[in-house]
Amino acid sequence: MRPPASGPSGPRPRTYSPDLTPPWKKSRPVPEVPAEPGLVVEEPGTGFCGAVIRCEAGTVTLEDRFGKHRVFPLQPGGFLLEGRVVTLVRPSAAALARPARTASGSVAVPGARARVARAGRIYVEGRHDAELVEKVWGDDLRIEGVVVEYLEGVDDLPSLVASFAPGPDARLGVLVDHLVPGTKEWRIAQAVTSEHALVVGHPYIDIWEAVKPSALGIAGWPKVPRGQDWKTGVCRALGWPENTGAAWQGILSRVRSYKDLEPQLLGRVEELIDFVTDSDGA
Repeated sequence: MRPPASGPSGPRPRTYSPDLTPPWKKSRPVPEVPAEPGLVVEEPGTGFCGAVIRCEAGTVTLEDRFGKHRVFPLQPGGFLLEGRVVTLVRPSAAALARPARTASGSVAVPGARARVARAGRIYVEGRHDAELVEKVWGDDLRIEGVVVEYLEGVDDLPSLVASFAPGPDARLGVLVDHLVPGTKEWRIAQAVTSEHALVVGHPYIDIWEAVKPSALGIAGWPKVPRGQDWKTGVCRALGWPENTGAAWQGILSRVRSYKDLEPQLLGRVEELIDFVTDSDGA
């Protein structure tokens, strides 16, 4: 047993902090985060997740990916940001003066209303693909009046294009999964010859791969052996529950903006938007 410390005039009395709470039990201060437009947070009481569109005295308005609005009070520790408890506060005047940007990186147009839908359309193969396009480019598409429709598969693409009958004022853009030369999808896309229709695709096995691993906190997308369902194999390799629908919702919730996506997807979607909106194009 170590003897008590001694001073010049004998043993010194021990001193103790009045707070005897173990360090691991002490509550950590909750960080304050400015509720700037575009910030994506979750209200844990309701599970509502959305982007900040307005912050007024005592309240913040969030918009989810379906365009639904909810108003919540600015309470201490009232929100989750990337899984961490935070306190939202009103942003400074300087922050509010900065031009807000949409998830795609475009300068947001305050108070802009959705334009009347164009005759042109963008079809996106795969439900997850369509949800990702809506989350990142939804604001831009609504201002441009471009409607995105879900395409279940590309087998009937030539007949879909024929029935749509694209023209100079009704252009058609199509985003296809895993469009690689020599594949079945490639041959079907080559059969679409209308000058008013554009078929492009990304090289990924699944749209999940278009999300940067860094956005999910993983080192990289695992290699899945041939013959095995790719999404299920990914869940197994990463130790996720084998519920691909829930896994996708978790992935989608981590996508905040275009910065979380691979350039090969960004370029193709921007190309389609430019094509469909350029009704006076050459």
